[in-house]
Amino acid sequence: MRAILVRSLDQPPVLAECPDPTPGPGELQLKIGACGLNFADLLMVEGKYQEKPALPFVPGMEVAGTVDALGPGVSEPAPGTRVAVFAGHGGLAESGCFPADRCVPVPDAMSLTDAAAFQVAYGTSHVALAHRAHLQPGETLLVLGAAGGVGLTAVELGKLMGARVIAVARGAEKLKAAESAGADHLIDSDSADIREAVKALGGADVVYDPVGGDQFRAALRACRPEARVIPLGFASGEVPQIPANILLVKNITVIGFYWGGYMGFRPDVLRESLATLFAWYAEGRLKPHVSHVLPLEQAAEAMELLRSRKSTGKVVVRTGA
Repeated sequence: MRAILVRSLDQPPVLAECPDPTPGPGELQLKIGACGLNFADLLMVEGKYQEKPALPFVPGMEVAGTVDALGPGVSEPAPGTRVAVFAGHGGLAESGCFPADRCVPVPDAMSLTDAAAFQVAYGTSHVALAHRAHLQPGETLLVLGAAGGVGLTAVELGKLMGARVIAVARGAEKLKAAESAGADHLIDSDSADIREAVKALGGADVVYDPVGGDQFRAALRACRPEARVIPLGFASGEVPQIPANILLVKNITVIGFYWGGYMGFRPDVLRESLATLFAWYAEGRLKPHVSHVLPLEQAAEAMELLRSRKSTGKVVVRTGA
């Protein structure tokens, strides 16, 4: 099979021929159709992510495909079933073996491209907003990085949950994508003073922040009393330090959140969230935004689209027919 292989953290990944995998106990073999890219994939290939697979490894944590074979102790899903899986790594390949208990059936109406773009982005935003921040109808949600993979889903879900949504993104094209996802107010991070613009709109009750850096600091100072702030990534490259005096004066809560961590201590939260999200998709209430679909041999270009901030929504690599 062909796969994107990371042999060294100081060298770029390469397209290589690798042996076909064989599923072990508790695993299934998947004929991979598509792999959704995430910012975490960029960090992982550089050894900067919190999870560090042993070298050599195949990157790509978000996978959709068709079950080919079952390993020892696995009775379902049956071969031929289309599934999606949050794999951790291994997705940028034509075939892979993954824990069977992490796989979820893909609705008949959903393409493998949509399925590969769905779990991490929608799952992250749904658990963050519903389970962690307890976003309520009528509240104001401020979304930073609102045209990115998770940002657009936060806009879409926030609106679906009854919030007033303020979207912050860079440039007219990305703001247009956020508006199409349901944003009520748009702020261009290239030209506007985020703090003053949000305050002029009455402030934020919930801040969804995959960016960090200066935008985090501006948003924190634009919060309403008893606001909840969710830092869930640092695409700016800067992990902000949180001034406790601001939290104290406004009774603000900062909520730590890592979607993948729930696999280890509360998998039921993820299962219930994904069941809700797949049902909303089947009802036509969610429409994944995929700006680029590239073949496996162009995986490097796909990663560069994320790195250079030239994509909106998700970038998907097609690994099979």
